[in-house]
Amino acid sequence: MKKVILASASPRRAELLKNILQNLKVVPSRVDESTIKAKTPEQFAVKAAEAKAKDVAARHKNAVIIGADTIVVLGQQVLGKPKDKKDAIRILKALSGKTHRVITGLAVIDTETGKLLSHTETTRVKMKKLPLKEINAYVRTGSPLDKAGAYGIQEIEAMFVERIEGDYDNVVGLPVGALLKLLRGLRPA
Repeated sequence: MKKVILASASPRRAELLKNILQNLKVVPSRVDESTIKAKTPEQFAVKAAEAKAKDVAARHKNAVIIGADTIVVLGQQVLGKPKDKKDAIRILKALSGKTHRVITGLAVIDTETGKLLSHTETTRVKMKKLPLKEINAYVRTGSPLDKAGAYGIQEIEAMFVERIEGDYDNVVGLPVGALLKLLRGLRPA
């Protein structure tokens, strides 16, 4: 059986995958996402996921590599990870009372055959109107600083989220159902 390698440093992705894959190894990619150019947020997410998977695939034989990139999009603006606490507050204030999209690009590569499959998953998240006091309290925890859109759904759902349309796991950072379909697609018929 081929080893499965997650090309990501995200502890949330690794946690989701460890529930379904026994022989998982984590090897973060060395891709600089700022160099990736795309016309749409969906194209960016897929290009980033493919770049991460290809980077790790180049260093591993006889393996299946999983690349993923999750972005938060408000209107047409991609909201990345906040630079600092002040930026996290700015992002959360922008999301307050609005619906945004969480887009994850997925890419899987079989390093033996070279077969590459990719997919994007989009989930819509409607935030409640967020009181500044609650935003500040959440940002003080430091938790939003390593997350696109300055939040982790599993930490704030009850407090901040009014409605989710689509795959909850996608908002955590990895649409597991879509990933399993891609992995099945790598298998020979």
